[in-house]
Amino acid sequence: MKVELKSIGSKKSGNIELADTVFGITPREDIVARVIKWQLAKRRAGTHKVKSRSEIAKTGAKMFRQKGTGRARHGPASVVQFRGGSVVHGPVVRDHGHDLPKKVRKLGLRSVLSAKAAAGKLIIVDKLQSDGKTASLKSKLDSLGASNALVIGGETLEINFMRAASNIPLVDVLPSQGLNVYDAVRRDMLVMTKEAVSFTEERLK
Repeated sequence: MKVELKSIGSKKSGNIELADTVFGITPREDIVARVIKWQLAKRRAGTHKVKSRSEIAKTGAKMFRQKGTGRARHGPASVVQFRGGSVVHGPVVRDHGHDLPKKVRKLGLRSVLSAKAAAGKLIIVDKLQSDGKTASLKSKLDSLGASNALVIGGETLEINFMRAASNIPLVDVLPSQGLNVYDAVRRDMLVMTKEAVSFTEERLK
């Protein structure tokens, strides 16, 4: 697959060949959904917690005698029926993460990249560069059609570009090893450098 190679200023710099096995497959929406669910599950802290019967700071003694009061029979006050009592089957501290085969994760990323390419929402640039000014970078991204975009650079990112982009809403910048399904889906456009394309094709072989 051959696409245009542009500069950040939206000028055409030539063409670049993309691997069809990475950018030209038939997207699998079900796989993308599985990968996103896996990513978000890993992010959950899992620190939710309620107290069980054994953790309630109340006496274990019977509240009042069994018979003769005219009231319903009860045991300790730590039961769920009373204010200040425990919670039945409440949440406990746990890890929400689950396993997902590496092949499925790779297929999910290939599906997203292929969907972006097919929809014309993939832009390849020669390199990321900026004078560090947010206004000038925003103007260049707007002219590129990337006002809402995930920008993927090389292994190391140019510091002035990162500083300028950090102040632009709806623009995220990640190194090539940080490319993931969730961040690619939540942004409209995907902007990648030549270095990021090479790294991604090697990663998704």
